[in-house]
Amino acid sequence: MADVFEILKERGFVAQATDVDELKRFLAKPCSCYIGFDPTADSLHVGSLVPIMALAHMQRAGHRPIVLVGGGTGLVGDPSGKTEMRKMLTLEQIQSNVDSLRTQLSRFLDFSHDKALLVNNADWLLELRYIEFLRDIGKHFSVNRMLAAESYKIRMETGLNFIEFNYMLLQAYDFYHLAKTYDCCLQMGGDDQWGNIVAGIDLVRKKLRKSAHCITFPLLTTASGAKMGKTAAGAVWLSPDRTSPFDFYQYWINTDDRDVERFLKLYTFLPPSEIGAVASLAGRDLNVCKSILAFEVTKLVHGRAAALSAIEAASSVFGERRLAPDLLASSDIPRVSGEKADAVPTTVFPKNRLQKGIAAFELFGEIGLCDSKSAARRLIQQGGAYVNEDRIKEFDFLISDLHLRDGALLLKAGKKKVHRIKVD
Repeated sequence: MADVFEILKERGFVAQATDVDELKRFLAKPCSCYIGFDPTADSLHVGSLVPIMALAHMQRAGHRPIVLVGGGTGLVGDPSGKTEMRKMLTLEQIQSNVDSLRTQLSRFLDFSHDKALLVNNADWLLELRYIEFLRDIGKHFSVNRMLAAESYKIRMETGLNFIEFNYMLLQAYDFYHLAKTYDCCLQMGGDDQWGNIVAGIDLVRKKLRKSAHCITFPLLTTASGAKMGKTAAGAVWLSPDRTSPFDFYQYWINTDDRDVERFLKLYTFLPPSEIGAVASLAGRDLNVCKSILAFEVTKLVHGRAAALSAIEAASSVFGERRLAPDLLASSDIPRVSGEKADAVPTTVFPKNRLQKGIAAFELFGEIGLCDSKSAARRLIQQGGAYVNEDRIKEFDFLISDLHLRDGALLLKAGKKKVHRIKVD
């Protein structure tokens, strides 16, 4: 079998791990591993891609991934990395979100013939009897040790309620249940989960007399210090209904030069031997690699057709990026004609609405190119707003049907954000 631990380590997935030698012996044979996902929304976001890709690497190496969706723990809320309590969801809301997440994850994992499993911890946590749980599980936990966990220490400053205090016990019970039911003895997760995962390892050892293991991932930020998957407009979602494939592609195109090599290793399946060459590139060649990164990640999340539409649309708006065929040869990124713009975010207006003209700052705010009309005013005053290729110089400049070209006009906020207005 492929040495999946070395694959994960080489690509930058490993922050911490339990006894590495013992872990490697465990991974030398097919095994089951799991990661928990929070079902508080009907879509995952870019911040979830590292654990998803880790599970995909595990499956490619011959192991069985288990996706645990926290339908039960989602009713409580994980305090890890949070400064305030999460919003409570109903069982119906959580089940609807679970169904959506399975569809998204199926792009990365093969769930056929039990090659991967999706389980919902509501199936076992909601049936627990409180007194029995305290007697059988609670007795194995030290309150002093729990309070020393980083996830609890942060919340102690702002207020940790009793519901959240129970979260470590519930996550540990999940690990115990999966070890007992599916012989799953490896949990992976973000580095902020280390304390919760180790608590589960201890519970598995005490209750089942089994060895269990852990790998945690680094908590990623961009080179500029921004949280991964966050923009001024909010989260970058994996659902095309929340973040269009075009905007998703543009997020990756605008990767900081310092992050390109790291992101190619984490978010694509391209060979590390090819990715290593990126470190010596700059300028045009590095921009080529950004195009490849954006295409490959968009293809994984939305499919090849959507990735092709996004790259064609981007080329029609921003101009073609010339692609050198010898760079990252394993990518199937195509040469583009720059003739299609169907994937560009578009709003359709009645033609008569444009006849009188709309003030630029109002239009930019209405279609979401700026967060507000006041933000649109500032953008225009700073010279960052365009209609077609012309810079807008006054915030109350009227954009009208005179700007239409073949029934459409293009608005730009800076060099990165675009929106098309069409008339019906």
